[in-house]
Amino acid sequence: MAAAGGPEGPRWGRLSAWLECVCAVTFDLELGQAMELVYPRDYVLTEKEKTSICYLSFPDSYSGALGDTQFSFRFRQSGGQRRPPLEEDVHYAGEAPVSLQREPAHYLGYVYFRQVKDSSVKRGYFQKSLVLISRLPYVTLFQSLLQLIAPEYFDKLDPCLEAVCSEIDQWPPPVPGQTLNLPVMGIVIQVRIPSRVDKPGSSPAKPLNQESLRPAPLALPSAHELDLFRCFQPVLIHMQMLWELMLLGEPVVVMAPSPSVSSEMVLALTSCLAPLKYCCDYRPYFTIHDSEFREYTTRTQAPPNVILGVTNPFFIKTLQHWPHVLRLGELKMAGDLPKQVKLKKLTKLKTLDTKPGLYTAYKTFLHKDKGLIKRLLKGIHKKRPSEAQSALLRRHFLELTQSFIIPLEHYMASLMPLQRAITPWKNPPQIRPFHQEDFLKTLDHAGPQLTCVLKGDWVGLYRQFFRSPNFDGWYRQRQQEMTHKLEALHLEAISEANIRLWLKDKSEVEVVDLVLKLREKLVRAQCRHLPVKEEPLQRVARDVATLMGALPPDLQAVLCS
Repeated sequence: MAAAGGPEGPRWGRLSAWLECVCAVTFDLELGQAMELVYPRDYVLTEKEKTSICYLSFPDSYSGALGDTQFSFRFRQSGGQRRPPLEEDVHYAGEAPVSLQREPAHYLGYVYFRQVKDSSVKRGYFQKSLVLISRLPYVTLFQSLLQLIAPEYFDKLDPCLEAVCSEIDQWPPPVPGQTLNLPVMGIVIQVRIPSRVDKPGSSPAKPLNQESLRPAPLALPSAHELDLFRCFQPVLIHMQMLWELMLLGEPVVVMAPSPSVSSEMVLALTSCLAPLKYCCDYRPYFTIHDSEFREYTTRTQAPPNVILGVTNPFFIKTLQHWPHVLRLGELKMAGDLPKQVKLKKLTKLKTLDTKPGLYTAYKTFLHKDKGLIKRLLKGIHKKRPSEAQSALLRRHFLELTQSFIIPLEHYMASLMPLQRAITPWKNPPQIRPFHQEDFLKTLDHAGPQLTCVLKGDWVGLYRQFFRSPNFDGWYRQRQQEMTHKLEALHLEAISEANIRLWLKDKSEVEVVDLVLKLREKLVRAQCRHLPVKEEPLQRVARDVATLMGALPPDLQAVLCS
C-alpha cells in the first residue's frame, strides 16, 4: 500500500499532473452515501476526506428531479502534504496565472450525478456520482471530461474507469501557454492552458493543427472560464455590489435551488476579480455534514472570510447572522429579460420559504455602471449570444479590477531600490515598506479615476481593501516577486564583477565564505526560478571555480565533499 502520498511510482506519474484520483459514490440503503471505488486503487484518502467526498457528491436537499446533474465542490485536505512536488509542478507554478495555481491545502471535486428510475434497485432509483478529484481549478475542462466518461462509466463500470485513467496517464502535463491535444475514449479534447504572460482579456490564438486531427477535436474555448452571463442573469443590476463584496473578502452565502446553480455562482463570483487572485476561502457547494459546519455557523464570533454555496433551506436559519446572503430561485423571465433579485433587508431573512433576493445592509463605495446594464439589456433584446454577453461582463470586471490595482502596482514599484544601489559584494538593499497613507496621497494625481469612468469613494474602498485577505495575498505575492527580482539583479551584478581583482587582498576565510555564499545563490536561483538568464549564472559558476582554484588543496577537498 502506498504511503499517504497519492499514486506512487512511474505508472500514474502523468495522471497525477492532472488528477489526484477518481471516485465513484453510490447510495446505500443502510449507510447512505458510500464510497464505491477510488482509482488509482493505491491512492490514499483519509476517512475524513472520504466522508467529505461522499456527502459533497450528492445533492444535499431532496430533489425528485431525474436525470444528470453536474456541479463542483472544494474541501479542506486533512493530513499532511501528499506527494512531493514534481519538476512540472514547479514549472507550472512559475508560469501559470496566480488565480490558476494548484491548490496546496484543498481538494477540488468535479461531480457528475445521475438519478434515474430503476426497478431492479430496492428504493426504485439508481443514484450514483462519478467524481474527479484534482488540485487544478479547470472547471470547464474537467466537467467536459466528465460528460464524456461518466455516462460510459455508469454503463460499463470499473473496466471503463481503468481504461480512462490509463489514457489520462499518457497526457502531456499542463504547460502554461500551450495548446494541448488530450485523447480520451476516441475523442481528442483540445484546450489551451493559460499563462501569466497572456494579455488579460485577450482571446487565445486559434490552434493551427486541427486539420491533422481526425475526427475533429472537441475544442474548448477555455480550461476554466464559465458562462458568466448565464451565471449572473438574476443579479445583473447588482454586479457592482457583488464585485466590491468579492474585492473586500466579505462573508457571503449563496442559497440556491441546486448544487449546480450554487457552485457556478460561487465560482463566477470568485473569478470576477481576475487578474487579482481571490485569496479567501470559498466553497462552491457546502452541506450540513461538512467538517467546517460548526466553525462557519457559530454565532460566538464574526463569520469568516468565505463564500458558501448552499442548497439546504436549513441554512437560512443557521446563517441568519451572516452579513450578505444571496438567495436565488429558479431563473424566471420577465418577458425577454431575466427577473432580477431585489435588494432586501437582512431582518426579512427569517423563514424557510424566504423569497429570492440579495439580503444585505452593505452600501457600495462606487456608483453603479448604468451603461453596462444598458448594453447587456440591449444584447438580450437583440438575442446576442451568451458568449458575447459573457465577454462584455468579463471585460467590465477586468477593466474595473485593473483600474483599482494599477495605482497599487505603481506605488509598489516605487518601493523597489534603484538598480545602481545594487553592488556585487554587499547584500542587496531592502524593499521599502508599504505605507498606506503615502499610497493614498498618490491617488489625486495617479488614481483609478484616470482609467475608470465610475465615480464614488475610491479612498474608502482602498481603506477597506487594506483590511482584507485579498490585499494581504496581493502584497505578499508582489513582495516575493520583487525580492526574487532583487536577488536576480544582485546575481547579475556579481557576474559582471572582476573576481580576480576582488581576490587580490582577501584571506582564505573570506574566499571560503564567498564560495559558500555564491553556491547558495546559484542553488536558490535554480530552486526559485529567479528571473535571471543562463549566461550570468554560468559566469558566476566559473567565478566559483576560480575562487576554489585559489584555495589550498585541503580546503578544496573540504568544499567539494
